[in-house]
Parts: sequence; structure tokens; C-alpha cells
Amino acid sequence: MAIAVELHEPKGFGRARLARVPDVSAGSLIAFVEASVEPGASVLTDGWSAYGALPVHGYPHSKTVLSASGDPAHVAMPAVHRVASLLKRWLLGTHQGSLSPQHLQAYLNEFTFRFNRRSSRRRGLLFYRLLEQAVIAPPTTYTQTIRHVRWRP
Repeated sequence: MAIAVELHEPKGFGRARLARVPDVSAGSLIAFVEASVEPGASVLTDGWSAYGALPVHGYPHSKTVLSASGDPAHVAMPAVHRVASLLKRWLLGTHQGSLSPQHLQAYLNEFTFRFNRRSSRRRGLLFYRLLEQAVIAPPTTYTQTIRHVRWRP
């Protein structure tokens, strides 16, 4: 699973993107970044070597090697760890830990939808937008839901 979280300066978290990725290869992770992050935005990652190609794809890249930093991961990369922690709590609380691997991306999409609207001041508008999307979006069959492995924006 890959997680991207927008950082606000001087502090705070913005929107998040979560996706099930087939592996942690450069191809999979770069595809996730390209689908989730605005071109030219600075990307902060851990020291995983697969992220090394980000500058070639137009993303300024800063990496933090967690084992060398001396800080625990939740201190060095608080946004990603906060979102991962909230996701785990949500999955255990809402779904009682009973997850179906073929539906993982659907769970991640729902969590992302809820997380990105956590500070919405207009709940009525939120419901209206949800209904609007339900009406304009084509129906999704069960086969399409479980066959979906790559995240699409």
C-alpha cells in the first residue's frame, strides 16, 4: 500500500491519497506518485531506493533515511504515519478487521474520501456532492470492483 499526504506550512496535513500497489518497485511507486502528486511538487520520502527516479519524472525529491536519522519513523514522517494509524483504527473499528483483499482499494477509496472531507464545514453540500457523483458515474459491476488493482484518480 502507498500513502501520500499533503503537508501544509507551517504545520498541518491536507489531502491524502492511498492506493494498493502490486509491489514496491520503482515502476509501481513512481506510477502512484504521478497519479497522486501535482507535477513539480516536492516529494518527501523515506530512503527506499525505488524513489530515486523521482527527479527524472519532474518531482524534486528529499529523502529521509529512517535508520540513519536517529528519529523514530512517526517523528521523521508524521503525516504518513498519522494517516496509516487512522486507517488501521478505521478498518478495525468499522470493519472489525474483516477485510477482503480483493476489495482493499475500495476500502482505501472510502477512507480517503472521509479523510479528505474531515474538516468540511458544509455537510449538506458533502451529501449533495456524493449524490451528484452517484448519479453521473456509470455503474460498477462486482467483477470490475475486484479486478481493480491499480489506483486511478
